[in-house]
Amino acid sequence: HSPTDIKEKSVPAGQRIRIGGLVEAGSWKKLESGAVHKFTVTDGNNKIVTSYRGILPDLFREGQGIVAEGTLQPNGTFIAAEVLAKHDENYMPREVADALKKSGHWKEKMAPQKPGSPEK
Repeated sequence: HSPTDIKEKSVPAGQRIRIGGLVEAGSWKKLESGAVHKFTVTDGNNKIVTSYRGILPDLFREGQGIVAEGTLQPNGTFIAAEVLAKHDENYMPREVADALKKSGHWKEKMAPQKPGSPEK
C-alpha cells in the first residue's frame, strides 16, 4: 500500500500490511540511542509516520524507495517489523510507482530498465 492507498481505502488499524514509498527528506530521526528509527514514508500526495526498532538496511536513506512490513496503529502511525531498501532507484512496487507518477514525484531514472537496454 502507498500512503494514499492507506488513506483512501481506510485500512483498519491492527492489520499487518506492507507499505511502500520514499523516505521523506529531513524526516529520519534516531531515538533511544539509535535503537528506534522514526521517519516519514511518502508517495508525494500523502505521508505516513513510521517507527522501526532495529538495525536499518545499509542502503536505507532519505529519498530512497523502501518497503516496510508491519502494523498500522489507531493514531495512524505505522510500526514496522521489517524494512527493505534496494541498492538503486530501479526497484519500486508497481502500486507505489503509480502513486508517485500521479503525484508528479516520479523521476525517470526510477523507471526499471529491461536487461540489455541502454541506460537513461
